[in-house]
Amino acid sequence: MIKRMVIMLVAVGLLFGAIFGYHAHKSSMMRKSMASFRPPPATVTAMKAEYESWQPQLKSVGSLRAVRGVDVTSEVSGLVRSVHFESGDDVKDGQVLVQLNADSDIARLHSLQAEADLANTVYERDRKQFAAQAISQAVLDSDESNLKDKEAQVSEQAALVEKKTIRAPFDGRVGISTVNPGQYINPGDKIVTLQSLDLLYSDFYLPQQDLSRVALRQTVIATTDTYPGRTFTGRITAINPEVETATRNVQVEATLSNPGHKLLPGMYVSVEVKAGAVKRYLTLPQTAVTFNPYGETVFVVEEAGKGKGEKPVLTVRQTFVTTGPRRGDQIAILKGVKEGDMVVTSGQLKLKNGSRVIIDNSVRPSNQANPKPRDE
Repeated sequence: MIKRMVIMLVAVGLLFGAIFGYHAHKSSMMRKSMASFRPPPATVTAMKAEYESWQPQLKSVGSLRAVRGVDVTSEVSGLVRSVHFESGDDVKDGQVLVQLNADSDIARLHSLQAEADLANTVYERDRKQFAAQAISQAVLDSDESNLKDKEAQVSEQAALVEKKTIRAPFDGRVGISTVNPGQYINPGDKIVTLQSLDLLYSDFYLPQQDLSRVALRQTVIATTDTYPGRTFTGRITAINPEVETATRNVQVEATLSNPGHKLLPGMYVSVEVKAGAVKRYLTLPQTAVTFNPYGETVFVVEEAGKGKGEKPVLTVRQTFVTTGPRRGDQIAILKGVKEGDMVVTSGQLKLKNGSRVIIDNSVRPSNQANPKPRDE
């Protein structure tokens, strides 16, 4: 009996030993299989870091106004006899715009001119009599004073008649007319706006810390969404000698050329001031840089030998970088990357040190210095 029990215990022990041995062997094989497993390469975009020349710029938004622009008005009241322009016309300096009724004023001028002529005749006659000592000096002085008074009245009335003819004060383009023949206007009533469009002022503001980087005659480039892709060049012509205490900004005035009169007073423009000498920076798309609380990093692509078909096996190395100024989609890399390094520009979220990658640049992130929005 005892012998039979010993045999059974030995058989049970051998059975459990075989089971545990099988599971241990299976676990060992699974660990080896997992150790040899490698995830497939991640698909990323990449580009070489290269040097580019950057022109330091100060950017702002400005408002346009005419170098010469007025609302044409009348100095005197009167009835509009005729209008000599059409809305939107280009007019010349001195061109007649509106003629007011001046009949009574012209008649008054003729009357005063006749009185002045008579006074001149009397003065000339008395001057000859004075030379013959026929009249006193007091009479001659009275005649001269009367002549000057009449001539002054003639000049005053002539000026009034001239004011009844309203002329363009300078070359420019008139707006929409607000008067019609037969209409009575009072002094100061707006007749039409007149704007000179050959040159325009652009007023914009810059923070006080940029004041040392701007100076008279610096080049200014203006753009507007009204004419995409077109630029208007000008120069700084004035810098306000006072910084606004509320905003700590300083007002700057630039004079822009306006070929074709495309720009109009009142429009807003994006302004770029070329400030300082051109600098060379090692640049990458901003999407290549991962910004973290502990610093900025990029993934540099490296070769790790040959794979099947003698194709190079590419891996990535994460490295810290020091970034500089930005321009559009681009960012300057001051430290951490060398010229010619292949850097991952998108797809970094699935990467870590040593990850294998495949580069596919069929769709790559934007890398424009002056990106433009697109409607697609």
